[in-house]
Amino acid sequence: MDEFDLRILSCLQRDASMPLAELAAEVGLSATPCWRRVQKLEGSGLIRKRVALLDRTRLGAGVTVFIAVKTSRHSMEWLERFHAAVADLPEIVDFYRMSGEIDYLLKAFVPDIAAYDALYKKLISRVDLNDVTSMFAMEELKSTTAIPLAFAKDGT
Repeated sequence: MDEFDLRILSCLQRDASMPLAELAAEVGLSATPCWRRVQKLEGSGLIRKRVALLDRTRLGAGVTVFIAVKTSRHSMEWLERFHAAVADLPEIVDFYRMSGEIDYLLKAFVPDIAAYDALYKKLISRVDLNDVTSMFAMEELKSTTAIPLAFAKDGT
């Protein structure tokens, strides 16, 4: 990966719908070499997919809830059941296994507290949880899907 690839990735992170001619001009390449590089980045998996970022508030999912889960069970069987319980809940958009005091951290988008309560009830009906703490975001100060490219190494 060289500077051209990094510029392409940077541009596509800002706007994946950017026309090829505009992308090529912005990164300093002609259209065909730029297109080949994009294809190579997609083929290698560095570009996993292209998506549209939606306005969740206008779509009725303006409340962000962080759900901290502690469990006394640490078996693969329990983890697989927990993962399956979360996988088909569209309100849950991020799901992490953590180090430290919290075992799992989930992020959900819901319209209101009543919707979160319904989500909580679905979750606890599917898997036994030891301790669940919910935290409602008061204000979103920064949210981005952009990956910092300064860490990318040559040959990646």
